[in-house]
Amino acid sequence: MWKERFIDYLRYERNYSSLTEISYLKDIIQFEEFIKLKDDNLSLIKVDRDIVRIWVGSLIELGFKASSVNRKLSSLKTFYKYLTKSGIIEKSPVESVSGPKLNSKIPSFASEKQLNEILDDATNFSEDFIGVRNQFLIEILYLTGMRRAELISLKDNDIDFTSCTIRVTGKGNKQRLIPFSDLTKEKLEKYIHVRNKEIENKSPFLFVKDDGNAMYPKLVYKIINNHLNCISTLSKKSPHVLRHSFATAMINNGAEINSIKELMGHASLSSTEIYTHVTFEEMKKTYETAHPRANK
Repeated sequence: MWKERFIDYLRYERNYSSLTEISYLKDIIQFEEFIKLKDDNLSLIKVDRDIVRIWVGSLIELGFKASSVNRKLSSLKTFYKYLTKSGIIEKSPVESVSGPKLNSKIPSFASEKQLNEILDDATNFSEDFIGVRNQFLIEILYLTGMRRAELISLKDNDIDFTSCTIRVTGKGNKQRLIPFSDLTKEKLEKYIHVRNKEIENKSPFLFVKDDGNAMYPKLVYKIINNHLNCISTLSKKSPHVLRHSFATAMINNGAEINSIKELMGHASLSSTEIYTHVTFEEMKKTYETAHPRANK
């Protein structure tokens, strides 16, 4: 059946997560139901570009956000790429279909001062394993800009203490090296020492729970959210805020945008360029606040 074969394609050829597999499958099934309502004789392999465009238009009319419509369209493109690659169809009907334009949003980030106040205040963290782990977890996300899933999958053997680099496995199973400083090396060694001393169960993962097992996404979110709650100006308080904060701090301190792109594992420069808009917006706010005639 096409569903099972498509899932195998996503899992083994594209290295997608189970959550992505489920999301893609739901979108394809939704599209299949739509075309059946239009014409019971139609099937997924018999649609044309016009039907896809009508579907996109119907989603917009139903009130779906542009980001949701584009995600569904992306699912469709992946599905029809699979069909063409498998020789089931000759040409994808989605190939030249564009989704609605996204309103560019400035990502939420914390300032260097705000994060320094959290990380440097010893009263924010206990002195046991949990406290040491939580403090270093927040710091390493801010220092490297890695994603939550990338952090959770880190293993001890991904750390090279000689070259001071971390091997990170990102989207599509692509790997990249992120350097760290001698000071970070000391903090990393301290964390591992405390972990090995207090946690009995041995695990290959760098960050673990107090039972020695790997951490899970909701736990990482809870840790970050709890510590970012003291920053009232933040609209979001998730792990991704630290990724945004990393990129913004790098640009503010003169880092070259291509270097930031490589460190963050972005597929294209356009994903990184949003952070130049962040710094521009901050400069604009500073100007309007500081200049005596800015608002006269």
